[in-house]
Amino acid sequence: MVFSSTFFLFAFLPLLIFCYYAQRLMFKNKLRNLVLLVFSYLFYLYGAAGFLLILVLSTLADYVFGLLIDRDRGRKQLWLTFSVLLNIGVLAYFKYANFFIQELSGTLQYLGFSLSGWENVILPIGISFFTFQKLSYVIDVYRGKSRALVNVVDFALYVAMFSQLVAGPIIRFSDIRQQLTERKESWDIFYMGTIRFCWGLGKKVIIANSCGRIADAVFSLGIPSLDTKTAWLGCFAYGLQIYIDFSAYSDMALGLGMLFGFKFLENFNFPYSAVSISDFWRRWHISLSQWFKDYLYIPLGGNQQGTFRTYLNLTAVFILCGIWHGANWTFLLWGLYHGVFLIIERATRLRDISYEKYTIVRRAVTLFIVMVGWVLFRSENIFQAKDFLAIMFAPINLPVSYELSLTLNYRNVIFMLTAAVSFVLPVRFSGTEFLMSHKRPVLVIAGIIAILVLLPYSAALIAGGSNTPFIYYRF
Repeated sequence: MVFSSTFFLFAFLPLLIFCYYAQRLMFKNKLRNLVLLVFSYLFYLYGAAGFLLILVLSTLADYVFGLLIDRDRGRKQLWLTFSVLLNIGVLAYFKYANFFIQELSGTLQYLGFSLSGWENVILPIGISFFTFQKLSYVIDVYRGKSRALVNVVDFALYVAMFSQLVAGPIIRFSDIRQQLTERKESWDIFYMGTIRFCWGLGKKVIIANSCGRIADAVFSLGIPSLDTKTAWLGCFAYGLQIYIDFSAYSDMALGLGMLFGFKFLENFNFPYSAVSISDFWRRWHISLSQWFKDYLYIPLGGNQQGTFRTYLNLTAVFILCGIWHGANWTFLLWGLYHGVFLIIERATRLRDISYEKYTIVRRAVTLFIVMVGWVLFRSENIFQAKDFLAIMFAPINLPVSYELSLTLNYRNVIFMLTAAVSFVLPVRFSGTEFLMSHKRPVLVIAGIIAILVLLPYSAALIAGGSNTPFIYYRF
């Protein structure tokens, strides 16, 4: 099930809201987490029925490990090791088994292993996200940063909360522990959550999907039909699509959380306004960046063990960040690509320049580097990426193909240009904060109008079959 579907918008979500607030009136919120958990499992069951048991069993395993770590401090390292091995093992199997079999098939057959009975492993939706959340829990308990949860429903809800279960943001346990038991709902927060959700829905269905149609049309062209202008068009179209698409999902996830009293941390902070790659990673997919920093980079030694070790740690983190996104050499190279630029910035001390100096030039250079990197991220394989990049930087001029011309219609071009405004927005501009304000009547009216316009228009587009899944659903 996806947020941008008619079933979710007009059946699942209204029924959940009714049941949640009905229990609030009847049972004084004693069953609120249970209601959310049941609906979260139903949400997952709808789109990944075959993997619900894996989610439930792995949740119960980490619930037990958390209690053991908390109560058996003498052997807490042993229990943590078991939990980490279990989580990483399950993730590695489902996410990378097909890749390794494919890459090593020749060697395995040479050694006498038959692959005739091998069936491709299907990736459970959201496994990368809920695995990292469970690891956050056991590590936070191990470090003494939080006590283990005794109530299994509360812990299961932390792992499986439907609003961010399948594509984040990754919620660190220490950031949400108190909210699981002590949050407060209010109509003001509900109103702001509704605005945030509708804002994200509009961004996804109206803008991101338009950019995606252009990007898909370009990347589906054969290399012989591709020229320099078209390649750059596809590069920027995809860069806009992935940002608008993923930030829209995050807006919707944060908005849904607010409907039920949760306050999740922001996942984006105008990444295309960054003045360096270091700055970009402080603004892009913040929950993932913080996770790698807190649970990998700092434990490896961070920048406290000399220059060479710092560079090695950065390289390791970004290679893992790359392959976290998928089992493909292109993701590994994308992570390494960003890691190299981070090392260059540290070595040349470019990252230490004041934000106010050379801002326009630095933003342009950073944007250029990031956009080129998206070609690696989007390409199906290394060969496509190599040919695509070669055409981008070796001028070729061809007529626009008929297939692409059909995609470059008035509507898609207008909405892509609208998305391109994100390249030049001031850092502190926020449309959601403007619309979510409930202290001035004029802003409340603007927010209500936004709901009345965005929701039905987006729903009409969805009903017309013009919607596509969120990009990060496959990670």
